[in-house]
Amino acid sequence: MFHFRRPTLSRLTFIILFALYIALALNVVFYHQVFTLLPVNSLRNWLVFLSMPLVAFSVINIVLSLASFVFLDRLIITLFVLVSAAAQYFISTFGIIIDRSMITNILDTTPAESFALLSTKMVLTLLSTAVLAIIIAWWIKIKPARSALRSITLRIISVVISALIIVLVALLFYKDYASLFRNNKELVKSLSPSNSIAASLSWYSHNQTANLPLVKIGEDARQRPEMQNGPRKNLTILVLGETSRAANFSLGGYERETNPLLKEDNVAYFPNTASCGTATAISVPCMFSGMGRAHYDDQLAAHQEGLLDIIQRAGIKVLWNENDGGCKGACTRVPTQDMTQLNLSDLCIEGECQDEILFRGLADYIDALQGDGIIVLHTIGSHGPTYYNRYPKQFRKFTPTCDTNEIQTCSQQQLVNTYDNTILYVDYIVDKAIKLLQSKQEKFTTSLVYLSDHGESLGENGVYLHGLPYSIAPETQKHVPMLIWLSDDYQQRYGINSQCLQKNAREREVSQDNLFPTLLGILGVSTKEYHAQDDLLTSCREQAK
Repeated sequence: MFHFRRPTLSRLTFIILFALYIALALNVVFYHQVFTLLPVNSLRNWLVFLSMPLVAFSVINIVLSLASFVFLDRLIITLFVLVSAAAQYFISTFGIIIDRSMITNILDTTPAESFALLSTKMVLTLLSTAVLAIIIAWWIKIKPARSALRSITLRIISVVISALIIVLVALLFYKDYASLFRNNKELVKSLSPSNSIAASLSWYSHNQTANLPLVKIGEDARQRPEMQNGPRKNLTILVLGETSRAANFSLGGYERETNPLLKEDNVAYFPNTASCGTATAISVPCMFSGMGRAHYDDQLAAHQEGLLDIIQRAGIKVLWNENDGGCKGACTRVPTQDMTQLNLSDLCIEGECQDEILFRGLADYIDALQGDGIIVLHTIGSHGPTYYNRYPKQFRKFTPTCDTNEIQTCSQQQLVNTYDNTILYVDYIVDKAIKLLQSKQEKFTTSLVYLSDHGESLGENGVYLHGLPYSIAPETQKHVPMLIWLSDDYQQRYGINSQCLQKNAREREVSQDNLFPTLLGILGVSTKEYHAQDDLLTSCREQAK
């Protein structure tokens, strides 16, 4: 019978080995990025490059050695290995950056979205780089020290040597390090485990303000008399898109016909629309906050009223139908329905539902509506990486498709084909909302706005999905589709010059900042929070007069 004896190491050797493993093996992606950014064309630059793993090892060695004095070294090693291996996998596979917004995305991710990221490659990578290393760390037996004093002294010497190495590198190469990291500010966010630790601490610090007293805005909100006097009530649908990028909308000039239905709906499409962020957790609360991207304060937004609070205060009925894992605080104080809870077999797959589920019971709700109303349909849209689950089979127009969550294994064309099929389905969903409004025009004066929360990367320059810091994110993550549809009745009743709106849409550069005032304007809500110059209909109302 085989008998495996547990290997025995001194605590110092144990610490050094795992510090080396974390600093070297779990930061390969970081060193690769440094190598591409630092012109390694001189002896000095080579020395700067080679000093980086030495500094990383020294820092980790200091932390583990100090932790060993209170017997927490194994636990810290486990944590460091786990977060470093996971970070390296996602950075190398999807080109993401680990920062506070990414931690927010992770914590806001639904179980279904988490499982969508699960793949054979991910499991095998984490088993080999994290789980196996953690098992070894707990299997190794620490040799009892003959002299506790000697063991402690050796570890103190190790800490001192590591500290001296850091000081020496700083003295020799401070300017080189400062230049590299100043010119590439996001580079440090690829270094593990410091990236995950710093991002988590930033997230924790930020969320300490989440439970502050609610700040009210727009307390003077009321609906203008001309909106209330008329043969019909007013009804607006806001279709809030998810991960749909403007680059793939044929309404904006994309060569493929991805918007065949909307093309016939006489919509005003805004091809030059910028998002507030590159992730739902930023863009959605930002666009409903009224602050604008330049002045957006996510800490304040977390405990301040927003657009829907003002609309509701003006006496307009609000309904939020949810199909994307949550409204990120935008719908906290208004009636909300989580449509995924219906779990309809013909529309839902492993906890996620295709967007047609948003219309279940909606016609009956509208029929029972007595006053003016706004309905928000929060779609799952083009959310990846399981793009192929976002649309029914009849929308599989562009082939071959990428029918896997391991999107990095698909060809560029397969991935684009699959993504374009999601846009084709978005076209159907928005058109369906317009047709629903058209069917209710005997009772309501109707209008619709569609706006996606952020865009998406489809493997361009090795980047996938979304969520990169705004300053370095590609345009495909920040350039989003937006459109407005107004019924003939709305245009006539409120004096909107259609040609003016179409011209403005083609020529004007807009952003998600415009949603807040535009919806207030469409619904006729008067408040000091309304800024007419940012309402996309204002100039066309003036021309109509």
